[in-house]
Amino acid sequence: MTWGGVAMVDSLLGTRAAAIVVSLVAMVVLPADPGVAGEKRDADLDCLALNIYFEARSEPLIGQHAVGHVVINRVEDSQFPPSVCQVVRQGGEVARHRCQFSWWCDGRSDKPVDWAAWRDSRKVAWEVLSGAAKDPTRGALWYHAIDAQPEWQAELVKDRQIGRHIFYHRP
Repeated sequence: MTWGGVAMVDSLLGTRAAAIVVSLVAMVVLPADPGVAGEKRDADLDCLALNIYFEARSEPLIGQHAVGHVVINRVEDSQFPPSVCQVVRQGGEVARHRCQFSWWCDGRSDKPVDWAAWRDSRKVAWEVLSGAAKDPTRGALWYHAIDAQPEWQAELVKDRQIGRHIFYHRP
């Protein structure tokens, strides 16, 4: 099904139905890596989509791709956990607000409520995981919102701003 088809479902049946269709389509069309079991692929898609939803749903498409790619860049870096879900859920085990991505341990619900944004986040997650979207961050491993001033930023090299996020690399 094309995204035009999803738009048609959205117009005929509503956003909730379109979100379900997108979820099903993304699970079916996500390229199968022979070394990755189906359940792990589905979990990776869900974890990445949740991170994009909560961190960047109001960003332009390039900003959503950028947030998704930071997760993938971390998975590929030995300093971070080896799976998408482990990267997204890293930190916060001991204290609230001490996780890598603030939404994960802020004490609020982690269930999407904006179905159109959730549909878009799943599409973006699929694009990032499948390699269909290029990395606009040039391999960044960290980012923060432009209105935040995290202590760690002084130790890293500021690379670029995409949307309302600033992306960083190691020195």
